[in-house]
Amino acid sequence: MRAMLLCAGLSTRLGPLGLAIPKPLLPVCEVPIIRYGVALLTAHGIRDIVINLHHRGELFREELGDGSALGARIQFVEEPVILGTGGGLKNALGLLDPDGSDEPFLSMNGKLIFDLDVAALLASIDPAAVGTMVVRRVPDARAWGAIQVGDGGRVTDMLGDGAHMFCGVHVLRPSTVRRLPDGEACMIRQGYLPWLRAGERINAFDAGDVYFQEHSIPARYLESNLDLLAGARLRHPPAAALAGVDDSAHVHPTARLHHPLRIGPAAHIGEGAEVGPGAVVGAHAIVEPGTVIERAVVWPRTRVTGTVRDAIVTSQGLVPARGPQAQA
Repeated sequence: MRAMLLCAGLSTRLGPLGLAIPKPLLPVCEVPIIRYGVALLTAHGIRDIVINLHHRGELFREELGDGSALGARIQFVEEPVILGTGGGLKNALGLLDPDGSDEPFLSMNGKLIFDLDVAALLASIDPAAVGTMVVRRVPDARAWGAIQVGDGGRVTDMLGDGAHMFCGVHVLRPSTVRRLPDGEACMIRQGYLPWLRAGERINAFDAGDVYFQEHSIPARYLESNLDLLAGARLRHPPAAALAGVDDSAHVHPTARLHHPLRIGPAAHIGEGAEVGPGAVVGAHAIVEPGTVIERAVVWPRTRVTGTVRDAIVTSQGLVPARGPQAQA
């Protein structure tokens, strides 16, 4: 099976964070989000991966290369104009269906960290359905664009009433994608929704109570870092350790560390600094003497001083994630 990771968005809701780095490349516990997706796919035997690019596409190529270091075979497809969740798939069909065999493929949003049981998803596929959407039961489903699921896991309504949200992962055939209009197209509004109303079968796969985060705003990005530091379960993490102090980090004897935290390679924690609980200090970052960092992420090669809480610190400055604006 092949897969596509959708990565062509502009990340505008992240503000300065998205301007600096495309959302799928934001570091969570020092690992770019997209590596979590690649690790999930390769752990389930899916190694042929297509990634669409628009904003800062060169950074994806630098980070992932051809995928061989990650156990994958990665190909990229450029979108000079963003084509949407459906148009992006249609534009990539030459890579997703190179021999015209029309085998199903998996599409996944590149901004996700998701402990999805891909094997169970694939085992649930019904050839009679035009697609299988991965959903989760959530209390605020309407805010996400509710999906209504009926008997037998059949989708009965979208973007109206319902108890589930669409998670940005689905399985479908190339022949289904070819039915979308050319150019920009939304997979839901111009694909699944009109097909559903025409009586075609669309199935839902309930992911169950597993870890999920989608990182569209700074608060969710910070929350994801804190969750994984605290031990949120991922069956296929992209790194052996997402928490702890790297052996090459320099921590001053008078600095105080409060776990859970992550201090990256060659990071420098100064005299009297207090780091954690709930702190990520990236590789080669410098935490000045007396600095306090709690519930915060410091990006690699960044210098930080003062008191930082509920925020992300980049080389361009501090981005509050929740609560009163932090000072740094």
